[in-house]
Amino acid sequence: MTSDHTAADIDKHVRVYITVFVTLMALTIVTVTVSRFHLPVPMAVTVAMIIATVKGSLVACYFMHLISEKKLIYAVLGLTAVFFVALLALPVVTVHDGYWIR
Repeated sequence: MTSDHTAADIDKHVRVYITVFVTLMALTIVTVTVSRFHLPVPMAVTVAMIIATVKGSLVACYFMHLISEKKLIYAVLGLTAVFFVALLALPVVTVHDGYWIR
C-alpha cells in the first residue's frame, strides 16, 4: 500500500485543523462574552446566529471536508441555507404586530 501524502502535506493539514479548532474556541468565548452584555433580544439573537453560522461553516468546510467538494454539493448546501432562512423568516411573515420574539 502506497501513500501519496508526504510529511509536509500532513503537517499542513494538522495546522489547518488546529487553526480551525482555535478559531472555534475563540468564537465560543466571543459567544459567552456577548451573552454577558444583555443586549436586546432581537440583537442578541442576530449576533448569536451570525456567530453560529460562522462556526457551523467552519465545521462543515474543514471537519466535514466540504471545502473540497464538487459544485453539486455546494448547490445542495446553498439550497439548504435558503430553506433555513425561509423557515427563520416564517414567524416574521405570519405575525402582524411586528414583535415575533418576546
